[in-house]
Amino acid sequence: MNKQIRKIAKKWYHIILMLGVVLMLFPFVWMLLSSFKTEQEILFVPPTFFPKSPTWNNFVSVCNRIPIFRYFINSVLVSVISTVCVLITSAFAGTVFAKYDFPYKNTLFMIILGTTMVPFECYMIPFYLMISKAGLIDTYTGIIAPLVITSFGIFLMRQQAGSIPNDLMDAARIDGCNELRVFLNVVLPLSKSALAALAIFSFMFGWAFFVWPLIITNSSELFVLEVGLTMFQNQYTVEYGPVMAGTAISVVPLIIVFMFFRRHIISGMAMSGMKS
Repeated sequence: MNKQIRKIAKKWYHIILMLGVVLMLFPFVWMLLSSFKTEQEILFVPPTFFPKSPTWNNFVSVCNRIPIFRYFINSVLVSVISTVCVLITSAFAGTVFAKYDFPYKNTLFMIILGTTMVPFECYMIPFYLMISKAGLIDTYTGIIAPLVITSFGIFLMRQQAGSIPNDLMDAARIDGCNELRVFLNVVLPLSKSALAALAIFSFMFGWAFFVWPLIITNSSELFVLEVGLTMFQNQYTVEYGPVMAGTAISVVPLIIVFMFFRRHIISGMAMSGMKS
């Protein structure tokens, strides 16, 4: 009897999960199908799910009316550089907080952890003033600056580094490794899963970053893809066809990054729940 109940519960569990997957994928599928519709069909009431007369005109319009490939490269550049910076800073800071003792370590870590609850919009204006005084307005450095360090990355790598046995690090020191070599030869190889998970989240966040690049850039040559697509939004109307097509293009790198690192997500995030 208990086995039958468990089988029924497991079946319903999978059904609920599949419904969740369908609900999550529906907006993406709708966007992709709408990119092949005409403007009239997109706004048609009642709406159609599949395009009646599929067309590539929206993609052609995006490529002809805006320098989408320049914006695409800008987004790739910002996302890749910011992801590399986050991995470096988070790995170093997380290891220091997990494996080394220094005054007010726990207090500093709690302050860093507390910043995760503060939205970027709350300190965006003073950060803009700092960037302006530094002469970094309308530069790649100014766009990337808020993405260099993340408190979540430090937290994740601290939990990962805390799970590494101290005996391994001590053995490396006995063999003559200095602290940098201990970090490079012991900590990093054992943190691949956490680093891969952090890389995915950092790349996705950098790719979808919109408000800051919008206010920090003045020249269209530095627009990222998310900002460039706003050129299809007028004061009173929105050209949904080109926007859908441009958005469909913009999600391709996210899918590639996710597929490349997907095996490390669960194990990497599981490490964030381990005690140091």
